[in-house]
Amino acid sequence: MISKAQFEKEIDLIIENAIREDVGSGDHSSLACIPAEAKGKAKLLVKDKGILAGVDFALKVFKYVDPNLKIEVLIKDGKTIERGDIAFYVEGSSQSILKAERLVLNAMQRMSAIATKTNTFVQKLEGTNTKILDTRKTTPGIRALEKWAVKIGGGENHRFALYDIVMLKDNHIDFAGGITKAINKTKDYLKANQLDLKIIVEARNLKEIEEILESEGVYRILIDNFNYEDTRQAVKLINGKCLTESSGGITLDTARKYAECGVDYISSGALTHSVYNLDLSLKAI
Repeated sequence: MISKAQFEKEIDLIIENAIREDVGSGDHSSLACIPAEAKGKAKLLVKDKGILAGVDFALKVFKYVDPNLKIEVLIKDGKTIERGDIAFYVEGSSQSILKAERLVLNAMQRMSAIATKTNTFVQKLEGTNTKILDTRKTTPGIRALEKWAVKIGGGENHRFALYDIVMLKDNHIDFAGGITKAINKTKDYLKANQLDLKIIVEARNLKEIEEILESEGVYRILIDNFNYEDTRQAVKLINGKCLTESSGGITLDTARKYAECGVDYISSGALTHSVYNLDLSLKAI
């Protein structure tokens, strides 16, 4: 994953771009009927059940829109929420609260959905040594938010983007002329460009795993679309020489069985690409 400083920069860019997109030349609805000096208070009302995520992001949004807004947090990120709960109060300029409202809700609803889904996987894997990973199957432009939500839900982040880890998948291997060639070319490239990046290599069958193991320096083997028996064989074959990851259509129903095969990680794009937003509202009081 990227550094904390890089991650914070991504969050700042998301806020800046989202406010530009939503507010533009001005929130004319509020400007038209609410005096500039008007003060108000609102609550973040929970209307669903799950894991709350995005409170800390909301604090950043409110600060960006108006540093004078005051927020009282009642429920922190990562906590279980029920319908009727109040996550926080925000008080100050009514115009500022309304300017920030939609970005706060859009982000928190989606982040809470992702955190909730991730947490169901975490609970499913409880008692095993397997951790759940996200993927790059995220919504364009808000990847940092979605990966943040995975962490809040108890999962772990895979690479952030194409630049922070090398992952040699089937197409890379085929275009490079085979597994060994792809690995060797990668090592040469990293050395020539003075890059210190981990290498993950995808395997489509046990024979490919055997070939990957002939090369030194592979950080993790991606055991892709294997059945349970072949996954167990793969883990036995790898025998701790590098980390292992199962992927490929793994669902909540099958995750535990793959974990019991002994893999270190399970990755699932469904954590971020197949969720339904939790119902949250910002209500004036």
